[in-house]
Amino acid sequence: MFRKKVKAEQENILILGLGGMGFYLAKRLQHEGYSVTAIEPDPKLINYADSNLDARFITGSALTLEHWREANASEMDYLIAVTNKDALNMMGAQIADSFGISQKICRVRHQEYGKDDCPLTAEDLKINLFIHPEELVAREIVRLIKRTAGNEIIDVAMGQVQVMATRINPTSPLANKNLKEIAQTYNEFPFRVVAIARGISTIIPGGKTMILPHDQVLIMASKENLPRLMDLTGVKLQGRYRVMILGGGMVGSLVAEMLGKTMQVKLVEMNEQRAEELSAKLEDTEVLLGDGSDKEVLLAAGLLDMDTFIAATGENETNIMSCLLAKYLMSEQDKGRENTDRKTISLVTKEDYQVLATTSGSDIALNKKILAGNEILTFIRRSELLSVSHLHGFDAEVVDLIAPPGAPITNKPLAQLHSLIAGKIIIGSVFRDNEWQQAVGDTHIQEGERVIVICASPYFKDLRKLFLF
Repeated sequence: MFRKKVKAEQENILILGLGGMGFYLAKRLQHEGYSVTAIEPDPKLINYADSNLDARFITGSALTLEHWREANASEMDYLIAVTNKDALNMMGAQIADSFGISQKICRVRHQEYGKDDCPLTAEDLKINLFIHPEELVAREIVRLIKRTAGNEIIDVAMGQVQVMATRINPTSPLANKNLKEIAQTYNEFPFRVVAIARGISTIIPGGKTMILPHDQVLIMASKENLPRLMDLTGVKLQGRYRVMILGGGMVGSLVAEMLGKTMQVKLVEMNEQRAEELSAKLEDTEVLLGDGSDKEVLLAAGLLDMDTFIAATGENETNIMSCLLAKYLMSEQDKGRENTDRKTISLVTKEDYQVLATTSGSDIALNKKILAGNEILTFIRRSELLSVSHLHGFDAEVVDLIAPPGAPITNKPLAQLHSLIAGKIIIGSVFRDNEWQQAVGDTHIQEGERVIVICASPYFKDLRKLFLF
């Protein structure tokens, strides 16, 4: 059961572990206005976090009860246990329950925990949400491959509104035009550019913002108008049934297992023992031994016959450079051909590399920390928001929520809130008169109305203030 809380009251979160995922979560939660305390045994990680975050840190083992008392565990609303040790995270949930922390979230690499057929249930383990980062990434890759168009299409508002991410090529009708020109020229149906990824930056655009060739843009439209939007932007429908995976680790092998029965899948692994193990395990996947960062190996493995190339090794640089090489080789073959839209997907472990990867050879770059963080934050926000989606390659969120009574968003038309939202937040659509309508300057959001918002990730705290949650 949840404890009753006043909406404006700050919620308290205890994090176990300040490694990559713990630090990332602490940073995002702090930006969104939560009170964060962390227990971490490594003084170096504590010092780094202390110099970068406004949170409370306790140096020591999460197995020492005195550290929990020092952290005021009995006052916490959530535990997030994301150390690198499954056993420690699960024990942390038991300790948290004894201190009365009602909601426990644990990172667990072993896939069997949290499943319906596991002998130890979530109730037995006192865990409310299991996080399997590798499985999250694998499932996201599979979802993206099974998409039939664009780099990514996200359903919001129960699928009634869709957000499409696509790259602008030099011949696109949107290239070298500002948003005001685009709205005036292409006004046969409503759509809206709500975010632009350029270089390593995400831009929340205004009317004078110009779209440049090679920008990655995020465009919102109703479900019925999506085909017209795809025609306008040059996105073509294409089934992708031939997949090459570089790296046979947990992510690569899970993707191969999920796709192998319905698609032609090849997996390239450079470790001989691991390749032999995968060959025996993955009956529907062709497993090849070789260094996938080598051009000749990729060509010999049949790269030029593939529709999608996935780099899922444990090395950032290998994944980014392999996607760059694969993209170049496929593009050279596709010169002069029509209807070619082959994709590259890379797995990166550093947030800064995600945008870097999408500006080089990767059409899509995925990060375990970000996907796991989104799952955790969605769980925490579930009483405040209807849904929230993070956009790959964009430092932005698409949020579906309802305007509560007295929220600042309901005080004035959007044009008069310009100083609060410009460059940070776009109110994309509002559900009014039984249909989704595009929000414009004179739109005045009323209490109780459902709204789709695009928010630059660093400004989620401002969104919370605007909607009082």
